[in-house]
Amino acid sequence: MRGFKKFVYFFLPPPNWRLPVAIVTGALTGVAIYALYVSNAVSYLSDSPETCVNCHVMGPQYATWFHSSHRENATCNDCHVPHDNVIKHYAFKAQDGLRHAYMFTMGDVPDPIIMHEAGQRTVQANCQRCHDHTNMHVIESRTTFDDAQIGEGRLCWDCHRDVPHGTVRSAASAPRAMVPVPDSPMPDWLRKMVNQ
Repeated sequence: MRGFKKFVYFFLPPPNWRLPVAIVTGALTGVAIYALYVSNAVSYLSDSPETCVNCHVMGPQYATWFHSSHRENATCNDCHVPHDNVIKHYAFKAQDGLRHAYMFTMGDVPDPIIMHEAGQRTVQANCQRCHDHTNMHVIESRTTFDDAQIGEGRLCWDCHRDVPHGTVRSAASAPRAMVPVPDSPMPDWLRKMVNQ
């Protein structure tokens, strides 16, 4: 018990600092909870394609996927997230989600949106995983991302560039696309005050 008390007291601030530290900790916790609420963070645990348009720059990607044959059999996560194991699946989603949140918040979204290397590796592996039965006679169906980088084969989208997103190359590609609009996180009291 004495060791536990020592451990707790090690992390406690001096008595004259406890109230300010408690206030700052409470404020930061409140801001973090509000940021998670506003960003609809819980929705990112799902596989729903509508989640991808929480970030409105993904509207063209959502719309073109919605009108493709992939819509019947694959969600965004089926193609863009690893399926090796559950830990890798959610670790990738978390890492990629934080990267996307940073880019969107800082206005650092490239136009056109281009997959980074980890995303390309994942998509290549998932194309092969899903289409293994249909492309077993294609010589390059076993090409990995690393093989393609050294010129030993091609990536799936080298030939199938417009699958499943069509010719989307920028945010202006599908300007009138119908996409789900996320609910506003603005509280009712604030909405009423703003609309007066």
